[in-house]
Amino acid sequence: MTESAPQSLGSVIDALFHRLGLEKRLKQYDIVDLWPEIVGSRIAEVTSVEKVQNNVLVVKVTAAPWRTELTFRRTEILKKVHEAMNSDTITDIRFR
Repeated sequence: MTESAPQSLGSVIDALFHRLGLEKRLKQYDIVDLWPEIVGSRIAEVTSVEKVQNNVLVVKVTAAPWRTELTFRRTEILKKVHEAMNSDTITDIRFR
């Protein structure tokens, strides 16, 4: 029987996620932590990330005027999301 070198739990979990094809899906959820940095504190105060569904980021907005403003800025915000995540796995943002 051959022994292999010990591996950290983190590296084992990363390898498992990679084998199962879950890396991209898990990376999408980094957006929850990055959201305030991406949109700034004022917008972060009136929004919250609800979920990522079918590569679409769903964001809850506390007031209709803000929802309208953010809808107009969707493309700009999506570009910032892609830059912050170094990935384009989020394909759209839906404000509700």
